[in-house]
This record gives sequence, structure tokens and C-alpha cells, in this order.
Amino acid sequence: MIKTAESVSIAHPDKVCDQISDAVLDACLKQDPNTRSAIEVLGGHGIITVTGELTTKAHINIRKIAQEIYKDCGYEENIGVTVNVVEQSLEIEHGVDNDGAGDQGIMVGYATSETPELLPLEVVLARKLTKAMGKKDGKAQVTTENGKVISILTSVCDADYSKKSALVKVVKKEIEPLLVCGLKIKDVWLKNPNGEWSIGGFNADTGLTGRKLAVDNYGPNIPLGGGCFSGKDATKVDRSGAYIARKIAADYLKKRKAKEVYSHIAYAIGVAKPLMAVVTIDGKQEEIKGYDLRPSAIIKYLKLKNPQFRETAKYGHFGNGFSWDK
Repeated sequence: MIKTAESVSIAHPDKVCDQISDAVLDACLKQDPNTRSAIEVLGGHGIITVTGELTTKAHINIRKIAQEIYKDCGYEENIGVTVNVVEQSLEIEHGVDNDGAGDQGIMVGYATSETPELLPLEVVLARKLTKAMGKKDGKAQVTTENGKVISILTSVCDADYSKKSALVKVVKKEIEPLLVCGLKIKDVWLKNPNGEWSIGGFNADTGLTGRKLAVDNYGPNIPLGGGCFSGKDATKVDRSGAYIARKIAADYLKKRKAKEVYSHIAYAIGVAKPLMAVVTIDGKQEEIKGYDLRPSAIIKYLKLKNPQFRETAKYGHFGNGFSWDK
């Protein structure tokens, strides 16, 4: 099997937007754990636009949060921020107040024994490369064949490929030992294949919340069900349903000593109990048992009213030691 996965750095335009969306949510949850949030961010060419729905008792400065996150992602210049945020629709609010799901959708959870993170190897390795990029706009891609690396690709703004750089050290430590026998790093590593570049971030490209779904989930080789996570409070099953689906997959993997587990959970907006809840263990499907899958129960079980979500927006929502990974 040949598989490829991608990751992006925290300074990538889309990831900056994800982090701003979740930083707004975190700031609200600190003051009001019952916040309802669906915040979207668009950034590009000198302007950040924050829009969406927010129902909360919290008093926050969205403009200031956006500017602070932007600088914390490695950008020094000032940037303009426009805010257009309204309260949640009363019709949606009514369904959620009655313990219903905040939206319809199908959530997919996954776990594999391939790595300690319970994630596909190509996903784990691509993330390690982008973490080593630090606060530089960049992307990484890793291709594996039967658990061995056959190619890697890194594109980094103002790249440092010297021997002492963090990126080169990670390649030597994490990638080189996994190369297919006979291959050498110099033969498989594509470094900035389009040439050197120094204009990155919002100066070069636009960013948008929720545009890196495969990166946020399990990579392109595992099916996706729901929408994006960032900016959404946990009454939205796009988030809470996906998190409990991961927890279930990880639990079944450990309990059954399986190689690979998928879980699928389907919800209807305004309805508390899922329409479908199944787990597939090494190819055999059965009903999920022993979990309360109502949104309110998931929120309580995984402590999803706690402010913690900007961290999830950095390097993927699974495999980073969150409560739904354990």
C-alpha cells in the first residue's frame, strides 16, 4: 500500500484562520461555558474578517483576539480586522435547548495500531515536519509504502535547510530510519520544489476557517463525514460527534486489540439520539454499546465546555493527547 498525507504549519493562512476561530470560542468559554458559537474567519492581503454567530454572556474583544493570534503565529505587521457577528438563529437555538443536535451530519472516528498516536504513519510524520517549521508558513507531505518512507516534500517560507535547523534534525531522526532500504534522503526529499520564497501568509494567499479538513482529521486515506471543527461550540455535532467517534474508535482498538477501527455516528438536527451508531473492527461491523451519544452527555463526558480549542486547531484534532484520544 502506498499512502500520502499532508500537514501545514501554524503560520499557514488556513491554520491562522482556524486558530482565530477557536481562540474566540475559548475566550467566550472562559467567561460563559454555555456559549454557542459558529465563528468563521477569512484572512488575506491586509484584512481579517470575522463573521458568524455567537450567543454568549461573555464580553470579549474579537478584533484584539484576531490581532493577537495573528502575531502569535509569527507575523509582526499590523493587520486590519472587520467583525460581523450576530446571535444564533432562534430556530436552531430552540432545538439545541431541548438537547437536540446542533446540526445533522455523519461523523467518522478512526484509530489504528500503526503508531503510538493511533494515527496513520504518513499523517504522524507529516505533522512532525510541520511542527519543526515553527512559525513559518509551510506545508509538508510524506509518502509511505508498507510502513516505509519513499518520499517527502517540504515547502517553507524563508526556509532553513542547514544541518542545524530543526527541520533537518527531524528528518534525520524521524524520517531517515524509516526509508525503504537502498534509498537516501537526498534522493527522496523535495525541498521547496518551486524555488525559494519569502512572501508568505496573508501577503501571498488567503486563508479560511475549515479548509484543511483532511489535515484536521486522519489524512486523505480515511473517509470524512462532518464539516470543520474550528469556531464551533460542542453543541455542534460536527465537533462533539467527531470527538466521541474518535474516543470510541480508540477504546475499541485497545479493548479488542485490533489493528484498525472505524466508528460512524449519524445525527439529525434537533434530535438528541443518533440515527446510526456503528463501529467496524478489523472489517467487522457491530453496534456501538456503552456510550451515551446525546450531545449534552458527550459534552459532559469529554469536558467540552472547557476552553481548550485553539490547541486543537494547530496540528490536528486527534493524536495530540486530548481527552478524546485517551
